[in-house]
Amino acid sequence: MALLDVRNVSLHFRGLTALADVSFAVEAGSIHAIIGPNGAGKTSMLNCVSGVYRPQRGAVLLDGQDVVRLPPSARTRLGVARTFQNIALFKGMTVLDNLLIGRHVHQRADVVTGGVYWGPAQREEIAHRRVVEDVIDFLEIAHVRKKVVGTLAYGLQKRVELARALALEPRLLLLDEPMAGMNAEEKEDMARFVLDVNEEKGTTIVMIEHDMGVVMDLSHRVTVLNFGERIADGTPDEVRSDRAVQAAYLGEPAGAFETVLPQHRREPEA
Repeated sequence: MALLDVRNVSLHFRGLTALADVSFAVEAGSIHAIIGPNGAGKTSMLNCVSGVYRPQRGAVLLDGQDVVRLPPSARTRLGVARTFQNIALFKGMTVLDNLLIGRHVHQRADVVTGGVYWGPAQREEIAHRRVVEDVIDFLEIAHVRKKVVGTLAYGLQKRVELARALALEPRLLLLDEPMAGMNAEEKEDMARFVLDVNEEKGTTIVMIEHDMGVVMDLSHRVTVLNFGERIADGTPDEVRSDRAVQAAYLGEPAGAFETVLPQHRREPEA
């Protein structure tokens, strides 16, 4: 069953068409990649799903509910979380505080009970801290939990941003180039964590990523965009052999494509 169903979404900025009648479905519990050349409309699509943009036409269904008119905050309460292509953390705050901010949609204490603190507000904070500590352990960032985010290496900051998204306990996790700018070792670690989030927590993931090796290894299904249009949708192996995809990436149908989209190596599930 599709957790996310994007139907005929079109997005225009004055004379520019960012998305043109794009449709695809993301099954619950899957990793679904969106790929395409620069400027293909990938981040615009993620913005339509998360509520940053409202498309002029089409529907975005989350578990059967059309959320296209809901603001980002309402979609977050429905279980949508995301990371950003450019890191969007609070650089002057600690890792722990950044993750606690990720719990904001679950907070119930008002100004009065929060000010008094003792009683319900205290119990609620303890419960939120327990969730955050579990995420910290899951992503192996306990050694930096009290460090200021701005002092961390780039790869660790990307992991903290993933941790903050997980602190929301999302049903649908949107990852916008989670491995951009990382070295090989950092990419390997992040790929492992993305896979663990999907397999151990059962979180549905929609991922934009330019590293085709990562896409082919991790994804269950791939949607390809080019100039705002969907040109392919299928399994990694189907997309890899699609002539339209080859032409979009290389401008030719051919053999050098082997180096751009490697063989799908994800192990079959037992």
